[in-house]
Amino acid sequence: MTPTDPAAEPQPLLRTLAPLLRGLERQVRAWLDARRRFPLTMLQRAELEGLADDLRRQAEALDVDKPLLTIMLMGGTGVGKSTLLNALAGAPIAQAAFTRPTTRDPVVYFHHSVRSDRLDPALRVCRLAQHDRPGLEQKVIVDTPDLDSNDLANRDKLTALLPMADIVLYVGSQEKYHDKLGWDLFKEQRQRRAFAFVLNKWDRCVTGESGLRPDEDLLRDLKDEGFSAPLLFRTTAQLWVDSAAQSGTWPPPTPPDLPDGEQFTLLRNWLELGLTRLEIEAVKARGVGQLLASVARVVDGLRPPDLTAEAEKVKDAWRQTLAAEADVQGEVLVGTLEPYQTEVEHHFSVEDQQRYRGLMSAYLRFTTKMRYSRSGLRDRIPFAGRLLPGAKVETPVEWNLGEFVQQCARTAGERVLDQRTTALVNRLLVEADQRGFPLSLLSEPTGAVGRMDWRDRVTRAVIDALSEVEREATNPTGVRRAVRGTLTALANTLPELALVATAGTLLFNFMVQQITPGAFEMSLVGLVPLVVIISLHLLILMLLPIRWPAIRERFRSKLADRVGEELDRAYLAVPTDIAAAIREERKQVDTLLAETKVVSDFLAERQQAAQVGELYGT
Repeated sequence: MTPTDPAAEPQPLLRTLAPLLRGLERQVRAWLDARRRFPLTMLQRAELEGLADDLRRQAEALDVDKPLLTIMLMGGTGVGKSTLLNALAGAPIAQAAFTRPTTRDPVVYFHHSVRSDRLDPALRVCRLAQHDRPGLEQKVIVDTPDLDSNDLANRDKLTALLPMADIVLYVGSQEKYHDKLGWDLFKEQRQRRAFAFVLNKWDRCVTGESGLRPDEDLLRDLKDEGFSAPLLFRTTAQLWVDSAAQSGTWPPPTPPDLPDGEQFTLLRNWLELGLTRLEIEAVKARGVGQLLASVARVVDGLRPPDLTAEAEKVKDAWRQTLAAEADVQGEVLVGTLEPYQTEVEHHFSVEDQQRYRGLMSAYLRFTTKMRYSRSGLRDRIPFAGRLLPGAKVETPVEWNLGEFVQQCARTAGERVLDQRTTALVNRLLVEADQRGFPLSLLSEPTGAVGRMDWRDRVTRAVIDALSEVEREATNPTGVRRAVRGTLTALANTLPELALVATAGTLLFNFMVQQITPGAFEMSLVGLVPLVVIISLHLLILMLLPIRWPAIRERFRSKLADRVGEELDRAYLAVPTDIAAAIREERKQVDTLLAETKVVSDFLAERQQAAQVGELYGT
């Protein structure tokens, strides 16, 4: 990598990313905080919250004229990380006067022109050491705890600091350049961090048992990991620290007896001259691009399934179950009317008699009164009221249907329906589970429907069904309407015609033929119309019966339909509403992905060309 002429560098572009990243962070957090039907696991939420924190951190880091590049030294115990930092500083900064006293192990080495509040909060609590090196003005070098430290707290510190790194300088030695802990951490972080490598203590490196020098072995392994041309510096940091201490000048003179291939000077020049603002912005841009790719990957993995097909399957299965349940509940509710069948017949009979006139009307009122003389709806229903002492007990033509039905529904609910509702909810959930609908989404809303006060709905269904049966009985359609009209016309005219004809015949015989009618002939005046009335009444009872068995069956059928409609309206909407809510949440995920892609595309279009490919593997 060669230095770039600062005058030829284009104007900084990454700062324009800051508002985009902040906007994306707000959308991610709003999506996390919103109530949703499809829940997130604790791990998924933690992962997305971590990415939101990274978006905020990146936005803050980019929203400056000169973004800072954080270079983090990472390695195992005894590889010489601190010595390497001292060599880069030209002094043992571990013993220097720090700007903030602290007992924490990490050391942050940064230019004096950089205010400490520009550092990430996690870095501000570390040991802070300032310098005046112009070449490192935009670089922050962090010496981290040993990754293989026996003190787990040190490992936790390293884990907390790594998200702040733009470039990880992986430091190894002859003994530790490919140990398992370090290599696993490298493979975990390499998709989101730039990596360069230092093989320190180069003067001690010898050919290993594999027949390869440590640098050759490390390069081979890095190529296997996708690094086609990794940056690897071979250093002997202690010699440069000693040279700086002896000379007291900067840069220190080249130490004598440097081993062949030693590259500390190349490392120092790369840090000071090779990482220009162009390369810094390129690394930052690459880091943002990898962060956006991680956001897109995680968010895409959180897209809830489309449950539309499953919801339709559940609805089809539930319709059959609810229809069967409606039949049973209809039978139960009709059963509560059984003790009052005489009163119901009486009520329907009185309503039906309103269409008759004259002799037939008088006859029907008399026979109905005699037939239902023991009907005592007012005495048997507590809400119907009490007559005055000594008054006749009589079922009124108009009675309080609503209160009567409410009493029946309350009785049915207390006896059967409440238990059946609980069992119905369980059956519906089992059927939904068998058809692949997640019970975690369905249990609570279905249970909420089951816990509703169904008595008002049942009461309304009973009233509607009973009223409809009454309308059908008193106002039939089709053939029954024609039969009813014919019988009504005959009943309203034939008795009177029979009376007039019989009386006229007797009067004609007496006036014209001088035949004096006897007692039998005189009785015919009443008997003939009565026979006509009775005959018509028998026809009415046979052709248009108003008896409880006929009323009961029609009432049960209508009631089952009404109850079924109420059940369908309450329960079938549950899977549909959930599926619709899940589809809306899928759209929100797609919107979030689209916004992420907009930022990624903008970054890809505006990213400056720079030679930083060797810091990243494929």
